[in-house]
Amino acid sequence: MTDLTGVIPPATTPFDAAGDIDFAAAGRQIDWLIGEGAHGVAVGGSTGEGQTLEAEEFRDLVQAAADVAGGRAPVIAGIITDSTREAVRRGRLVRDLKVAALQVTPVHYLFRPGDDAMVEHFRTLAGETGQQILIYNVVPWTYLSPALLLRIMDEVPAVIGVKQSAGDLKLLADLMADVKPGKRIFSAVDALMYPSYALGAHGSIAAILSAAPRASVALWDAVRAGDHAKAHDLHVKLLRVWNALMPHDNLPASVKFAQSVQGCPAGVARQPMAMPDAAHQKRIRAALDGLGRTG
Repeated sequence: MTDLTGVIPPATTPFDAAGDIDFAAAGRQIDWLIGEGAHGVAVGGSTGEGQTLEAEEFRDLVQAAADVAGGRAPVIAGIITDSTREAVRRGRLVRDLKVAALQVTPVHYLFRPGDDAMVEHFRTLAGETGQQILIYNVVPWTYLSPALLLRIMDEVPAVIGVKQSAGDLKLLADLMADVKPGKRIFSAVDALMYPSYALGAHGSIAAILSAAPRASVALWDAVRAGDHAKAHDLHVKLLRVWNALMPHDNLPASVKFAQSVQGCPAGVARQPMAMPDAAHQKRIRAALDGLGRTG
């Protein structure tokens, strides 16, 4: 359960019209993602609108995911907070739920902590929670360099890896070139999963995986099998899905719509995020249709 690898979709969080979590729908989504072949699931991340969740909602959502997964696939708990204290609190809330790891963003409110403070943030979090940690390297003004990420993994053994986001494939390549054995680098470069895997990424945790899980697993399998013709074909189809899901400012809502088209309960986005309009929905449907039976 702790040897994380492969395609790990970040689940969306189904909200109802009142803005409350529909836990039954959340459970059905976890079951759907695992049924589509996912090697694990993450909850409470940015695709799951984790920044909007209250601490108790976060714990209950992780509990629901762990109950439904039932040991069939590891569960990662996403923490998006602006202080070490709150990150520790949330990590402790799920300590008894047997999550495989905490996926944690750097502290990012307005000001960027210095490198030494960033190391201490993750050191404190690991020590106070006793959990394994993946750094979710996603926040533009608190973006951690490959050198700093490697330093944190060296100095804090419980930091087992990085979810490398943004579109710069060179930064992912730099991490892969120097990461030590036993650590895990996951790609969240949604448009470039194929080259990410070719560079040696140990897996992926990215919104595209939740929007098109079956095709995403097929891409992973094709690269692992050395079938690069099939992998390239899937890459092009998934790229079209990704382009249709854009823009980023309502990406979680767009992913929810893509899931609902495929029969997965996803609810609506939490206010003030809006669901895709009719034109956007049409683009998403057309891209999903292009996946054919693979999607």
